[in-house]
Amino acid sequence: MTSALVSPPVLRWARQRARLNLEIVGQKTHVAADKIASWESGEARPTFKQAQSLAKALHVPFGYFFLSQPPQETLAIPDFRTVGSREKGSLSSELREVVTEALRRQDWFRDYLKEQGAEVLPMVGKFVFGDEIETVAHDIVRTLKLSMADRDGAPRWEDFLGLLFDRAEAAGISILRSGIVGNNTHRPLLVEDFRGFALCDPLAPLIFLNGADAPAAQFFTFAHELAHIWTGQSGIGETRPEVSSAAFLETERFCDVVAAEVLVPQAEFQQRWNRNLELAENARALSRIFRVSPLVTARRALDLGMVPWESYDGFYRAEIDLWHGTQQGRGGGDYYRNIPARNGRRLTAAVVTKALQREMLWRDAARLLAIQPSQIQKLAEEMDIR
Repeated sequence: MTSALVSPPVLRWARQRARLNLEIVGQKTHVAADKIASWESGEARPTFKQAQSLAKALHVPFGYFFLSQPPQETLAIPDFRTVGSREKGSLSSELREVVTEALRRQDWFRDYLKEQGAEVLPMVGKFVFGDEIETVAHDIVRTLKLSMADRDGAPRWEDFLGLLFDRAEAAGISILRSGIVGNNTHRPLLVEDFRGFALCDPLAPLIFLNGADAPAAQFFTFAHELAHIWTGQSGIGETRPEVSSAAFLETERFCDVVAAEVLVPQAEFQQRWNRNLELAENARALSRIFRVSPLVTARRALDLGMVPWESYDGFYRAEIDLWHGTQQGRGGGDYYRNIPARNGRRLTAAVVTKALQREMLWRDAARLLAIQPSQIQKLAEEMDIR
């Protein structure tokens, strides 16, 4: 049987890029782990069939295996994931595919909106980095039509977060949330890889949130990406609540401060802060007033110099541990309700409508939404689309 002249360094790079050990790759390809190790060392070579199976398991193009060295991969959007002197993380196949699919959906939706005669959205790129924080934040609040009455009317901060998503969609911003690649539950997205990104476009701006992240952290990521839309800068942001904001790039620090002002206005926050209470008590009390997560109010206190980093860091880790504990044994929710959340409600409705009107092949519509063609009719019923 003919051996494939694959490159050992590329094989090793592809496996490490996929974050899989030899044993897991062996299970996926039905090949012994020590044999895969011999391919990576160059002591032996796989057959063409084995190499093809390996490429599929590691989510890389088969042709990569015949390069002398691993390729230099880049993203189609700016990558701001640099904290201090730390180099940017490697590009996982999951991150690359999520960005590619989001761009594909955005391209389709842009063309659809042009057909409908949609007008350019005035808020995209309305400001630049360095403009007055309060001015940018006020414009976001005004565009989303947010008020204290909206906060007071939300029973919980989770409800207010849902309201923010709805208002953003109504303003013309597609909100995509998912913790997996497409509909593949075996390919989860890692929070360590990224928390979210923004794709700016005058007609079809888009925000993607990593659904694997705690909702409390998604709150801040969402507002951070809104700041990217308002400043017209696409990119994967460095929204990392577990890292001091002083370490961020200037652009990311600006978006953080805008996000904080949108969610928790400084003047009112400082007025309500009780210096006689510990951070946890203050964070939870103010969370109920502003209808944001306790992590957001704690982060606001940190950025305003009202608490030391050590106190915030301990509170953050405790909150995330508590959230992880509540996720044990929980299911993935209603499948058909998750589809619009995963693809954006307006975008999903547009695709389904096109399919029902026979202006788009059901096969193409299903591929765009990462579902099966047979599920389109049921999805239409669930979304009350006729």
